[in-house]
Amino acid sequence: MCRLKLVNYEASENHISHETEGLSRKHLVVRRGKPFKITLMFGGRPWNPHIESLVLEVWLGDVSEKIRVQFSDEWSDPLRWSAKIYQSDMHPQSVMVHICSPVLSSVALYELLLHIETRRTRRSYVVGTFVLLCNPWLKDDPVYMPLGVQTQEYIKSDYGMLYMGTPLNISRQPWSFGQYEPGVLEACLRLLQVSPQHLRDKNKDYALRADPVYLSRTLCAMVNCNDDLGILMGKWQGSYKDGVKPTEWSSSADILHHWFRSSCRPVRYGQCWVFASVLCTVMRVLGIPSRVVTVFNAAHDGDGSLSVEEYYTSTGEKLNLSKDSIWNFHVWVECWMRRPDLGSGFDGWQVVDPTPQEKSAGIYCCGPCPVVAIQQHCLGALYDSGFISASVDADIIRLIVSDGLVVERTVDTEAVGQLIYTKSIGSDRPENLTPAYKGKKRVQPTGAVRCTPRSARQNATVMVNKCNVAFGYSCSPMQSSPLLSAAAGFPGGSSQGLEVSLNIDGVPSVGDSIVMCVTLSNQSSSPRVVMEHLNAQVKEFNRSPQESFWKTHKKMHIKAGEVLKLNHTIPTSEYEAYLAGDDIVNVAVVIKDLKTNKRFLAAQEFNISSPQIAIEIEGGDTIKLKDEHTAQVSFINTFPRTLNGAVLTVEGSGLLEGKHQARLVFLKPGEKIEKQMSIVASSPGTKVLMATFSHSNSPSVVSRSFHRVSVMTD
Repeated sequence: MCRLKLVNYEASENHISHETEGLSRKHLVVRRGKPFKITLMFGGRPWNPHIESLVLEVWLGDVSEKIRVQFSDEWSDPLRWSAKIYQSDMHPQSVMVHICSPVLSSVALYELLLHIETRRTRRSYVVGTFVLLCNPWLKDDPVYMPLGVQTQEYIKSDYGMLYMGTPLNISRQPWSFGQYEPGVLEACLRLLQVSPQHLRDKNKDYALRADPVYLSRTLCAMVNCNDDLGILMGKWQGSYKDGVKPTEWSSSADILHHWFRSSCRPVRYGQCWVFASVLCTVMRVLGIPSRVVTVFNAAHDGDGSLSVEEYYTSTGEKLNLSKDSIWNFHVWVECWMRRPDLGSGFDGWQVVDPTPQEKSAGIYCCGPCPVVAIQQHCLGALYDSGFISASVDADIIRLIVSDGLVVERTVDTEAVGQLIYTKSIGSDRPENLTPAYKGKKRVQPTGAVRCTPRSARQNATVMVNKCNVAFGYSCSPMQSSPLLSAAAGFPGGSSQGLEVSLNIDGVPSVGDSIVMCVTLSNQSSSPRVVMEHLNAQVKEFNRSPQESFWKTHKKMHIKAGEVLKLNHTIPTSEYEAYLAGDDIVNVAVVIKDLKTNKRFLAAQEFNISSPQIAIEIEGGDTIKLKDEHTAQVSFINTFPRTLNGAVLTVEGSGLLEGKHQARLVFLKPGEKIEKQMSIVASSPGTKVLMATFSHSNSPSVVSRSFHRVSVMTD
């Protein structure tokens, strides 16, 4: 009797062939639409193909498909599972079988059985399990990417660069996506298994998992925990003592491990860049090309008006009166896929935003939405194109209020989505994606009525535009706000012959004075008497400012045709008790014409650069797995005074156990605090060392630095 004795999954060869090396030590991991091989070893008498048939059976949930093993010269249907034997792979006690899944197979963990059948008997064996992923290397797969450098960057690379701060001072943070860390693939598969869709109807969910649009939408909702057993809990204010402050994360693997090991309890806490980085990891693991994208000056437009209102007092203090807001930066994910549900014109990069902001079809997810639909203002394109379009292209209506009345309005049509960045292929330099979202020309599909160009908004009342009817939807109507029409007479902070602008001198650093210049131009033929009010407030990147920490005012005369340069300085002593390294400053100037009572507003928001922490690895930033290396971390006090209670903290997942600290009671100007430690990499891939510096005079961390470390196996 011929019986199955052993199975060789040929894991090493399959993983190399399928570009899945390092994704799992536990499972065979292969990609759909591409053959993989297993070797069946028999006990008892040799297998006789003349009297015994081999039949494989693939199980997914409650559904299975039987695959009769054929010889290589027999035809097989590419839309169905197939299994073939080549003559050279047949031996007396073993046979190698080449198995191929349909290109639109579902992403999941499958079970494989073997039946050895004769006319009268059937012996069945459990072969084992394997994981099937999307295949961006296969032309027929909806996630196909044509260039090898693209798949290397957007699938295989476990390292990313995040861009944060403000357009005036962009900060960078390396991130370890960590898809090759042990257990990450298993956590991603678990995420699919505990989704509401799977728990509600697992067979339907399994069937739909062949579609990357469905996958991305499901996973987007599962990265936040607002509706389900998702990974991350968001928090944007208050104490983070019962979790991890979002700025302290630098690795998706740490978050996924924490979630998986805690039986799917949400990890505390995340903000936009953390949500996006974790989703990017999950997508890359499952075979969908993905990248993290930062939008600077992103609008949160909850009512779909394509405008966000900001309120200021007549002395320049920004008020928290609007339910909508401008985030100094917002981070989301772009995923690459075809969109057969919309038409080929909408293939390519799709925005998927896991940060829980607004509900989409009743759940906290956003997208996938074609980037090209945003560029062309096709606001009816699935999914959430109106909300995403407003994020990069809304108008800011700035209102000056006095005694409960709006006394002046201005409109800024350029600030929102001012800059959109992602990491360049093969480089840490940013790639500017702004033209992809905000192209100057709106290319219209044949037969379509023109989508409304951005510049036409100020003159329009109601504009309804239809995209190509072949795509089966229309663009949403765009209506100009009454405030927008009223503001048309005051563009750019100028009217009645007066112009005002506000500029920050250089990039302010913690410990340096903040230097600003207000430029006032009188373009009229008569002199003016004006009152200048200047106000500074601290804010977080996604929130309205707090109370003012500095203000000044001055009455002045300006001659006809004169241009005044008004320089102002905020010394360190007047902001250090309020500002820390992650904070952002809102500065606004209001000029009041004392004769006409007209007011003119200009505003800037900027972040303060932190003093750098030096991180050096002995022998360079590429280290060997399991070898001990020395890391030297130091901070020099560049402040003009002694710092009390100085603390330097170093940590690094996969490199260090716990936190390592150096403390000094006093750190004098020019003196150094340093910490030397041994690091040992526990797994290959990209790791990140993080160092922070704080002292008792500051309310929070003064400086935070990250350092990339590459771990090689040999």
